[in-house]
Amino acid sequence: MVTSLDDAPNPAYICPYDMACSNLERAAQVLKLDAGIVTFLSVPRRVLTVAVPVRLDDGTLRIFAGHRVQHSNILGPYKGGTRFHPAVTLREISGLAMLMTWKCALLGIPYGGAKGGIAVDPRRLSLGELERLTRRYTTELIRDIGPQIDIPAPDVGTSSREMAWMMDTYSMSVGHAVPGVVTGKPLSIGGSKGRDLATGRGVLITVREALASLNLALAGATVAIQGFGKVGAAAALLLRQSGARVVAVSDGSGGITDPHGLDVEQLIEFTRAGGRLVNFGGAKPISNAELLTLPCDVLVPAALENQITEHNAHAIRARLVIEGANAPTTLEADHILEERGIIVLPDILANAGGVVVSYLEWVQGLSYLFWDEDKVNQELEKLMVEAYRRVERQTKALGLPWRLAAYTLAVGRVAEAFMHRGLYP
Repeated sequence: MVTSLDDAPNPAYICPYDMACSNLERAAQVLKLDAGIVTFLSVPRRVLTVAVPVRLDDGTLRIFAGHRVQHSNILGPYKGGTRFHPAVTLREISGLAMLMTWKCALLGIPYGGAKGGIAVDPRRLSLGELERLTRRYTTELIRDIGPQIDIPAPDVGTSSREMAWMMDTYSMSVGHAVPGVVTGKPLSIGGSKGRDLATGRGVLITVREALASLNLALAGATVAIQGFGKVGAAAALLLRQSGARVVAVSDGSGGITDPHGLDVEQLIEFTRAGGRLVNFGGAKPISNAELLTLPCDVLVPAALENQITEHNAHAIRARLVIEGANAPTTLEADHILEERGIIVLPDILANAGGVVVSYLEWVQGLSYLFWDEDKVNQELEKLMVEAYRRVERQTKALGLPWRLAAYTLAVGRVAEAFMHRGLYP
């Protein structure tokens, strides 16, 4: 373990860092990797914690702790989101940074993994306070990010707005516009078409391919989605448009269900206007916990970590679990679901659509040649389907569950690159 990652975790909460290390070790056993390489890959290369002072609107000064963990740059520049959420800890960010390394490696993208975050509830800040927080955080990291070094992106609690502020702050520091320093930007300053729906589209592709592997059609398949934010709402919309029946969705307020299918377009309009899902008429209110155990073909946990645990895995009634969020399923729950014959498509595959289109945005920005949305979606489709089929072949060739198969491919690619590059000096 890394002694600098000394946040004291809640004993009921399994940190993504611990889960990532456990999955790394399991993959390393299958790959028969040298113990020294495993140790090297389990430790972030750089762990940055910075003080982020912000003058609030009432004149008081508040200091926030900002983190950026750069796990690996063996395959290319560090890449990962920036999270603004009250539950952010250094251990959590470290685990998510490692997940990004494996995600990029699995998809064949020339990136390493990173993650950043601030423990803050952005809803409690004014627009001006949020901008000052974002710009100061970027300033504190200015020497450690860049289009060839580390490329942040949106995550929980951030959006294209924060990425625009980060890009502008970095650009003002170096004296010229640098659109490649972040991805997930507005189109007007070098963002990519298709980025808003990218993670949800990746979930759609994964659901479609997984159902086809079971000789099931996407049209008419029943889907329950926990989390109705950027990922969950996009996935729900695209799945409905593709003929699936979205029978339940939820957000922080709770959820709703209708076995005949929900009108996702109306739900999106309702929530954008400030409505809470539980107050949406014409559907039965349910809790987030109840949503996870509804009978359905596909369950998509697209909220936060630790949603499917040993306490509720026995009650899951979906045929497929497609991880739209990072680390929503604990290791114990994974084993239970595997024993019950429920297939889990892991986060490093299922929700990789976002980083794929981030990569495509970065490529477009570096070349100053921008594509239409059809071209972006075609490239996303190609990379996601190829990755899915590589994992499917690995499960069959080695007789492994999907998560372990995905990890052996991802870890194996990074380890091979490490051995070819060697250790400097």
